[in-house]
Amino acid sequence: MELLIKPLQELADKFRALDGVGKKSSVKMAFSVLNMSEDDARAFAEAIISAKTKLGVCDICQNICEGKMCSICSSDTRDRSIICVVEDARGVMALEKVKEFNGLYQVLHVTISPMKGIGPDQLKIKELLARIESENVKEVIIATNPTVEGEATAMYISRLLKPFEIKVTRIANGLPVGADLEYADEVTLFRAIQGRRDI
Repeated sequence: MELLIKPLQELADKFRALDGVGKKSSVKMAFSVLNMSEDDARAFAEAIISAKTKLGVCDICQNICEGKMCSICSSDTRDRSIICVVEDARGVMALEKVKEFNGLYQVLHVTISPMKGIGPDQLKIKELLARIESENVKEVIIATNPTVEGEATAMYISRLLKPFEIKVTRIANGLPVGADLEYADEVTLFRAIQGRRDI
């Protein structure tokens, strides 16, 4: 959808580059920004720059955080014997909403996807293996999304963890195939955690 007004088109193109944003949505977002006051538009731009410059990843679990360690890894009330492996920080946020899981996390940042040129070596898995070797980890819950890529990643991790002789479980199929954790409701996620199984 060509807008013919260069600054507006450039803004729409930037929104279009975001995951899940189509042509119509990107134009709608561009007009929303155009309708903001100058102060609101400046605050919007500053929030983007602030998030980009102030946020990094936790040295331990690779979750998004400010500083070197996230609040979950630094907490002394979490069960350090259980690690839940998720695809990205949105998975952590979704599971934390349920308030039923009290262990730690490992964030992979990607899933195995030959179509996208993403192989096992690109997973943040070395950090998980190091934690299992150095800490008293008894169970790893694999909570990748129930997609082809998520399932392939889950199988790869389960095989990789076999020599460690720890319990490896997969969240139950309380989530529909093709769904993302971030869009699931609390009840569905609670059932998925409660119904996890050995793999």
